[in-house]
Amino acid sequence: MARPSNRDERRAQIVDGLLRVLPETGYERATIQRIAEAAGLGAGLVHHHFASKLEILLALGERLAELVSGRQREARTPRARVDAWIDAHLAQGDDASAEAVACWVALGAEALVHPEVRALHRTLLERRRADLDARLREVCRDEARSTRGLDVLVANVLATVEGYFQIATTAPDVIPRGSAAGATRAMTHRLLDAMPARESASEPDTDPSTSPGDSAASAKSGSAKRASTKRASSENEPKPETPRRSRGRKETS
Repeated sequence: MARPSNRDERRAQIVDGLLRVLPETGYERATIQRIAEAAGLGAGLVHHHFASKLEILLALGERLAELVSGRQREARTPRARVDAWIDAHLAQGDDASAEAVACWVALGAEALVHPEVRALHRTLLERRRADLDARLREVCRDEARSTRGLDVLVANVLATVEGYFQIATTAPDVIPRGSAAGATRAMTHRLLDAMPARESASEPDTDPSTSPGDSAASAKSGSAKRASTKRASSENEPKPETPRRSRGRKETS
């Protein structure tokens, strides 16, 4: 494997600096000087590699996404990859990155205040949702389960993770330390176990953006449209002509 260039190493150091500073100070007070000190570099070198603090934040977003992917690559089964996705966000064990978890929490909090952080947070949220959907869909394929309603399960797990982030920001003592990841894994496995079996081997994956309710509404709409078309067609059919009476004089005997 090729050795990273000096430029890449310096940029990684600077991103690591923000990774350490952001949970402690928040985005606004995470000055270039503080980031430089945390990275063990001079502020001038930080300015040389990044045009702005926002650029460092964007690079940090990529780093956090890579940490999630890295944990999944180490997992050997579909369910283990789901667990790895959850652990990358919530776990605080020996193999977890406490700084990364703290950064996820800090990004969610700062997104409420700073538009530039909000844009990054939304992008990361969409990527995480798509990644989680892929992992859960993989489990369903592996266990021959239907994927109908999977979008609801994805939203449930994602909302649980984000809820933990919010509580960690406002009232961290409410959650027993180290319990979030285990509780979320258990909930997710129970929901997966409740997914019905596929009706047939050829049943296609449903569109994650379409819920069963949407599908039912679509089918109902289609039936109504077909009935309307049939009525219109019936009304336009030519009607049989009624015999006309003779208008001549009435014969007398």
